[in-house]
This record gives sequence, C-alpha cells and structure tokens, in this order.
Amino acid sequence: MFRRRQEPPSSPPASEEPSLPNRPSPRSPSEAIKPTVAPPPPEKPERRRGGLLATISGLLTLGVVLALGALVAITLFNRQTTEPGPLSADKVVVIPSRSGTSEIAAILAREGVVDHPNLFEIAARFGGKGPLKHGEYMFKAHASVRDTIETLTNGRQVQHAITFPEGLTSEQIVARLGDNDVLSGEVAETPPEGSLLPDTYKFERGATRQQILNLMRAKQREVLTQIWQRRSADVPVKTPAEMVTLASIVEKETGRADERPRVAGVFVNRLQKRMKLQSDPTIVYGLVGGRGTLGRGILRSEIERPTPYNTYVIEGLPPGPIANPGRAALEAVANPSRTKDLFFVADGTGGHAFADSLEGHQRNVTRWRQVERARQQAPQPDAGAVDKVDPNTAEPNAAQPGRASAYAPGSNSAYAVDGAEGGGRPKAFDASEGTKLDPLRNKTYDLGSPKTVPVLRNP
Repeated sequence: MFRRRQEPPSSPPASEEPSLPNRPSPRSPSEAIKPTVAPPPPEKPERRRGGLLATISGLLTLGVVLALGALVAITLFNRQTTEPGPLSADKVVVIPSRSGTSEIAAILAREGVVDHPNLFEIAARFGGKGPLKHGEYMFKAHASVRDTIETLTNGRQVQHAITFPEGLTSEQIVARLGDNDVLSGEVAETPPEGSLLPDTYKFERGATRQQILNLMRAKQREVLTQIWQRRSADVPVKTPAEMVTLASIVEKETGRADERPRVAGVFVNRLQKRMKLQSDPTIVYGLVGGRGTLGRGILRSEIERPTPYNTYVIEGLPPGPIANPGRAALEAVANPSRTKDLFFVADGTGGHAFADSLEGHQRNVTRWRQVERARQQAPQPDAGAVDKVDPNTAEPNAAQPGRASAYAPGSNSAYAVDGAEGGGRPKAFDASEGTKLDPLRNKTYDLGSPKTVPVLRNP
C-alpha cells in the first residue's frame, strides 16, 4: 500500500493565528542577500504664512522704497528751486490781474525771471505759502524760484511816489495827477481850494487818481485838526477855514522855512491893525483863479483892479484860500513870530527884508530897487531867460524875482509909499508868478522824486 505523502503543515488561518508584530516574512534565498533600504523620513509639511502678514510686509518694503525715492526727489527739487535764477539785473515785471499759476509761470519765463516754468508752477502749487498775487513786482538779480514765489505771495509790490510841492492850486494838482501814467481813472471833480495837503504820496500800480485826492483830503483834515487845537489865542482867525486861507497866502509869499513864522506875523499884525494885507499872490489868484500863474509880471492896472481876492483892494482875508498850504505854513499861522513887523520886501538873496515902520520899509525898498537895477544892467548869459515886457506898463522881471508884498502903492493905505526912489509911483510889482523862472511852469522835472522837485518860490 502506498503510503500517503505527508503534506507540510499549512500556516494557520489568519483568524486562528494572529501575525506577530515585527516578524520578518520568509524570504527566498536570493532576497536574503540584498540590503534592506530604509524608507525616507516623512516630509515635514510646509508652514504657510498668513495672508495679512504677507501684505503688511510687502507694504512696508514698498513704503521704504518710496520714502527713499521721495527723499531723493525732494532733495533734487529743493536744490533746483534754490539755485540762482537767470536774471542778470533787477527787473520789474507786471503780473496782470486774474492771472493763473500757469500764466504767471509763462510770463516769468518770457521775462527771463525763471528758466523752467514747469518747475516754478509745481513749486508754486505744492510748495508755496499762499496764492500768487497780481501786481507790479521787482525781482532781484539771480532770484531763485523760491525767492520769486515768496515775492509774489507776500505781495511786496513796487512803490511809486508822486510829490506835490506846497503852494499848488487844486487845479494844478489835478493836472499833475493826470500827467502821471502809472495812476488810472479820472478825477470826479476838482477839490475845493485849500482842501488838499501837499506832500509825497506813495502808491502801487493800479491806484486811481481819485484815491490819491481822497488821501490828500483826509491828511489835510487830520493835520488841520491837530494844528487848530494848539493854535495861539492871539491869532485873529475865527475858524479853521480862515487859518487855511491865511496860510495859503503865507505859503505863496515865501518858500523859506525860516521866514514863514515871520511872514505870518506880518499879516497877523496887519489884521489886528485893520490894515490891508496887500499880498501880490492874491492879485494873481483874483485874475486867473486855479490856473495859478499869469505868465508874466503883474501890471500896474491889475494892482488896483477890484476882485474878491485882491488884498490891495479888499480889507481882511479873501473869501477863501489861494492855494493848498503845507503843514509848515499852517503851523506858522497857528503860532506866528511875535514881532512888530508890518512890511517886507525882497532882499535880493531869495529872502525878505522886514520893517516895523514905513521909514524902514522905504529903505528896504530902495535897496531892492538898486538890486533890480544892477541885475538889469548886468549882461545876461541867455537873452531868452528874462521876459521882455513893456517898460511903460510893468517892471522887467529880475533874474531872481522876489515879493513886494505889504508894499503899499499910491494911497491904498495910510502907509502908502510914494515911490521907490522918492520920485514917482512904481509901475508894477513882480510876484514871480508865471515868469520863465517860475518853477510852476517847468514841466521837465520828475515829480516822482522829491530830490528833483525845485523850490517853488524865490529861487
């Protein structure tokens, strides 16, 4: 009998015999000789950064870069705006009204004040301290963009000046305002005589002529009020208007500051004694009014011609001023010199000789006539420098004419003088109005500069 082959014992079912952990599986002989490769360690999962932190980090980095760029740009910009400009000399430029920043930049570039209008415009828009103002400006040589902007924002405009010498009439003042080509507008009406204060007035381009007149009237009222309050009680004027009238006569009689109080004293003494003032300028004003000048000497017939202003005919003060007196003349009338003088006449040196008696005045007149005669006989360097007049009607104008005020011809008063040399009545008096030597007729000097305005009377 065949013996049954014994089978190798089979591995127990999984359910019956659990596998032991870490038990090596049976390997074939060929596998046993191969090295076992250890499995790689598991990769550590990458840690993902939060979205907010990444955004903040990126923004900070970008901010640093932008800040550095801005710092560099600002440094370059400031350097360009502070560099000297192209102007080689000071220059005046007018910026029209309602000009925008772009228009102003174009004007400045056209006038050579700035090289780069775009740079100026950016600096003005973002680096200025206020809006740019129109007007007339003086830009210094080599002014930088920053200096130019500062000038325009501060509004430091060019200051013009106009000077009105003392003794001009209101009509003459209005005429001189009209001759000024910087001022604009028209004058509504000529102000009353004596209502304006002569002085130097500053203004900017664009100011009107009426504004200057209004300022002159306001200044006159202010000064008159102050002087009236501190006037001497002995002055025989009842109102401020009367003080202005007398001051205008004093103003026209002398241009010397040291003589004004004494001339005022003569007229005050005459008023107190009820004597006629006998002032030559009142004759002229009575004949021509606000025109102020005759264009020649005073004729003998005009001395006695009745007019409301002729103080050789009327008694007391005329009805109003004959010019616009300055502050010094008003002060002189408010506080005149305390003397007994009743007369004065030109002394040939630009001033006057005073006297308190008729005899003394006659001696002064005699000396003045001698001066006149010597001048007439002296050779003239320029024959056209002296007016030629009819010797039968008027005295020839002297080379340096002076006043003969308070000189009573004929029988105008108890203090009448019957002749310069004791024989015959003088034919006329030279009030220095309207002669070729009268500065009021001189149209060539610059009224904008006080240094070039000549003395008005007794040159």
